[in-house]
Amino acid sequence: MPKNLGDVLYSFRYRVPLPESITKTAKSGMVWIIKGAGTGRYLFKQARMSRIEPDETMLTIKVPNATPEILLANAFDDEQALLAKVRYNRLIDLFLGITAHSLQNHLRTTVKSIGQIEIDEIYVGLNRRGSQFIVPVQAKVGRDQHGIVQTEQDLSFCQERFPNLICRPVSVHVLSDNRIAMFELTLSDDEVRVIDQKHYALVPASAISNDDLRRYGLRD
Repeated sequence: MPKNLGDVLYSFRYRVPLPESITKTAKSGMVWIIKGAGTGRYLFKQARMSRIEPDETMLTIKVPNATPEILLANAFDDEQALLAKVRYNRLIDLFLGITAHSLQNHLRTTVKSIGQIEIDEIYVGLNRRGSQFIVPVQAKVGRDQHGIVQTEQDLSFCQERFPNLICRPVSVHVLSDNRIAMFELTLSDDEVRVIDQKHYALVPASAISNDDLRRYGLRD
């Protein structure tokens, strides 16, 4: 038996596939996901996909690296280091096209219909028209993948705690070559959908060529 039963649940939700004895029982074109169903309770549900995966064919956008050198020299290779890079380089602002401010990170709370949830970081934001946003961010490094149940949980949390703000869930992944993949997600017809995806590379300003700038200008 595993030493930490909670880690078994986490692994099957975000890290490893379910056993074939379970996956083969899903309908054609569907997969099983594990959802929260109240405090300490979970249920299996079928969905069209269980995890969000980066598209490796996406164009990489080079961004001048504003991360402090002392942080780069001492940071661990974990979610908190990734979130710090996102914060210092204002990648939420860049990706969503709003002015965003970090409200809280590593939030553990409960949602009535789901139970306990965790959100890696929460931003509040504003656009030029005065619309206000709440942005739950989930960060993934290494083998971890973004499970669609996290987006459902984030949206439920926002509806419960911030009903007057527009919720824009974001998922951030570190790719093998240190590119940062970012997704904006939503729920449509009870299914999680990708609204937008961008890949960023944090580089010295000198590594951004005139050709890069022209290429980005054509896409603006």
